[in-house]
Parts: sequence; C-alpha cells; structure tokens
Amino acid sequence: MENLILTAYILMWPAMTAIVLIVLCAAVFKDHRDAKKNNKSVV
Repeated sequence: MENLILTAYILMWPAMTAIVLIVLCAAVFKDHRDAKKNNKSVV
C-alpha cells in the first residue's frame, strides 16, 4: 500500500505540470488571437 501511495505521488507532478502548461499555452494563444484581431502587437 505504501508503494502505491508513493507511486501516485510521483506520477501526480507530471500531470499537474502538463495541466499548467496547457493553461499557459491557451492563455498565450488567446492573447495572440486578440492582439491580431485588434491589429496590435503581443509584446
């Protein structure tokens, strides 16, 4: 049982980082799309 908990804990971090990366990429894509629509620079 202890190995199962440790394995779940270790595998949780890549999943959490993947979710954060997806959220960040979605936000950047939305900002880029809005800037292009308004004819402005992203930076």
